[in-house]
Amino acid sequence: MQKVMIVGGGVGGTTVLRLLSESEVFSIVCMADTNESAEGMLAAKERGIPTVTSWSRGLHGNLDIIVDTTGDPSVYKEIKREMGDQTILIPGSVAHIMSKLFEEKNRLINKLENASAKMDLILNTTSEGMVVIDQDGSIVMFNDSAERAANMKRKNVIGRQIKDLVPSTGLLRVMETNRKEVNQPIILENGLELIATRIPLVNADREVIGAFSMFRNKTEAVQLAEQITDLKEVQTMLQAIIQSSDEAISVVDEQGRGLLINPAYTRITGLTKTEVIGKPASIDIYEGESMHMKVLQTKKPVRGVNMRVGPKHKEVIVNVAPIIVDGHLKGSVGVIHDVSEIQNLTHELNRARQIIRTLQAKYSFDDIIGASEEMKLPVEQAKLSARTPATVLLRGESGTGKELFAHAIHNASDRKFNKFVRVNCAAISDSLLESELFGYEEGAFTGANRGGKVGFFEEANQGSIFLDEVGELPANIQAKLLRVLQEREITRVGGTKPIAINVRVIAATNINLEKAIANGSFREDLYFRLNRMPIFIAPLRKRKEDLRELAEHLIHKINQEYGRSIEGITAAAIGKMQDYDWPGNVRELENILGRAIIFMKLNETIIDTQHIPDFIETISLKHDKEVPMPPVYVSGKTLSEIIDQYEAEIIEQAVHTYNGNKTLTAKALGISVRNLYYKMEKLKL
Repeated sequence: MQKVMIVGGGVGGTTVLRLLSESEVFSIVCMADTNESAEGMLAAKERGIPTVTSWSRGLHGNLDIIVDTTGDPSVYKEIKREMGDQTILIPGSVAHIMSKLFEEKNRLINKLENASAKMDLILNTTSEGMVVIDQDGSIVMFNDSAERAANMKRKNVIGRQIKDLVPSTGLLRVMETNRKEVNQPIILENGLELIATRIPLVNADREVIGAFSMFRNKTEAVQLAEQITDLKEVQTMLQAIIQSSDEAISVVDEQGRGLLINPAYTRITGLTKTEVIGKPASIDIYEGESMHMKVLQTKKPVRGVNMRVGPKHKEVIVNVAPIIVDGHLKGSVGVIHDVSEIQNLTHELNRARQIIRTLQAKYSFDDIIGASEEMKLPVEQAKLSARTPATVLLRGESGTGKELFAHAIHNASDRKFNKFVRVNCAAISDSLLESELFGYEEGAFTGANRGGKVGFFEEANQGSIFLDEVGELPANIQAKLLRVLQEREITRVGGTKPIAINVRVIAATNINLEKAIANGSFREDLYFRLNRMPIFIAPLRKRKEDLRELAEHLIHKINQEYGRSIEGITAAAIGKMQDYDWPGNVRELENILGRAIIFMKLNETIIDTQHIPDFIETISLKHDKEVPMPPVYVSGKTLSEIIDQYEAEIIEQAVHTYNGNKTLTAKALGISVRNLYYKMEKLKL
C-alpha cells in the first residue's frame, strides 16, 4: 500500500483526500496546512488522519507519494529539494486531473447504477413475467411478475440453468434457431399453464448471446383477450352511436386538440375532420369562448352556453363535460344543439302549451316553494280544501302566488281530470264580462255569433273555474255570480232557460273585501258565499327566510327560458335582497333575478351583490320613511269616515312617492289600477 502525504488543505487537497480515502491502494499518513481550520484539515481529523501545520514535520523516509495541492511553486521546489528522488512528488495540476478522473469515474458508476435501478423498476412493475438467459443457458434476470406467475423466488433462480427449472423450455431452441416464437403454451412442473413469447438476444455482430421470454398465466391471458374483444365491440358500438347521432358531438384531448367529430357536427358547423382533428378547440369558435378549454381548466361541466360556430356563424347552444378516467383528466366531450331547430321545436311546444293551458292546470303543491311557517299554514289549508267541493277564496297581495294555489287545489281535487278555466275579472271590460262568463244566445246583441257562445262557466262544467281579481267585479255581475253559487245554474245573455252546471269556484283577490263591503263596492251576501274557505297567502316581506329557496327555484326557471347556465346565488346577494320589503312579492323577485341574469357575462355563473340593482335599497328606505302613523279616533265621525280619511292620506302619499305614476302606485299598494282610480274618484283625490 502506497503511503501518501497531502500538502494543502484547500478545495483541491480536500478532494484528493476524499478520493484516496475510498481507495484500497493508498494510505494517507498525513495532511499538512498552515491553517488548522482549513477544510482539508478538518476532514482529515474526522477520518483519524494526523495533521501538521508545516509540511516539513510530516516528512518521513518511508513516504511513497507527496501530493502538493497548494499551487505555490516555491513550496513544490522546497519539497522536491528536501525529498530528492526517493519520493514521488505530484504537483497540484496533476492532482487536479486525478480528481477529475476519479469524479468522472464515480459519475459514470452512479449513472450506470441509476440506469440499472430504473430498468429494474420498469421490469418489476410490468404485469408480464420476464426471464433472460445468457448463451450458456443460465438465468441472469427474473422479474417480480415472473416470481408471481411461476411461484419461484428470484434468489433461488438467478444463476441456475433454465432447463433445470423448466425442462420443456423453448428458450434454448430460440437461441439455436435465432427465431422468435409468439404466444406459445408452456406447462411448468407444478402444472401451471403459461402463455410465453420468446425472443433471441443478438449483439451488434449479430451473434446470439442469450434469449428473452415474456409470459403470463394462461387464465389471465384468456381473460385479457376477452376484455380486448369486449372493448373492441364497445368501441365499435360507441362509434356507430356517435356517427349516427343527430346531435353534433366533438371530443378533444387534455391539451384541447380535436380527437373526434361526427357527421352532425360537420352539418351544423360546416367544418370537416381535416379542419378540426388535431387542431385547437377554439378552431370552430366564431363568437364566444371555447367551452372545451374552460372545462379542461375547471374540470367542471358547462350547460346551455350560447355561441356562434363555424364559417356559417351558426347560432348554437353547447353542453360540455370533462372526461375523467381513474381520477385523471383525459379530455372533454361537447354536444352542440342547433338553435334554429330548438326554436322551431320551442315554437311548436309553445303552441301546444297555449292550447293545453286553457284546458288544464299546470302546477301542483310541489311547485309551491317555501318552508316558512307563514307558507306552511296556507298550503295545509289549500290541501284540506282540495278534498272538499267548497268554494275557496284566495287572499293576498299581488304577486304572492294566488293563481299557483288555484292550480294546485284543482290538481289535488277529484276534478283534476276535467277542465280548469282561468278568468281575470279585471282584464275583461264591463260590457263583455257578462257574456264571457255566462255566454250568450244567438241574436242577443249586435255582432253576436250565429248559434251563440258558451261562457266560461259552461266550459268549466265538471271542472274548476278560477276567478282572479274577483273584487273588481261590477255590481250586476256580482248579483249573477251569487245566483250561480246559490242555485248552481247560469242563464246566458239573451236567454231565458237556466242551464245547470257543476263547477268548483276558486276566487282570488288582493283588495280588502271587508272595506269594500263597508264602502258599498262589494255585496255582503256574495262575500259570505265566497268566504267559506278563506286562505290568506303571506307577502314575501313576511317570509324572507324563503328568499334563498325561491331565488334558486326562479334561477332554474329563468335558465330554461333564457338558455343560460347560472348555477346559484351568493349569501351576500340574498342578504342584500332581505333588506328590501318586496312590494311586488314573488313576481318582483323573478323580475329582479331575470334582469340580473340578462346583464350577466357569459363566463359568470353565480349571482352576486353587484348583479342585484341598488334601487331596491333606495325604495326600501323610502317605504320605511314614508309609512304614515295610524290615525287616532276622532269624535263625531263614524268608523267608515275615519277609514276613508286614513285611506285618502295613504293614497295621496303613495301617488306623491311615485311621482303620479298610477301603475307603480297601485302595485305598491297591492291593488289593481282600476281599483285605484275607483278609490281616487270616490275620495275626490
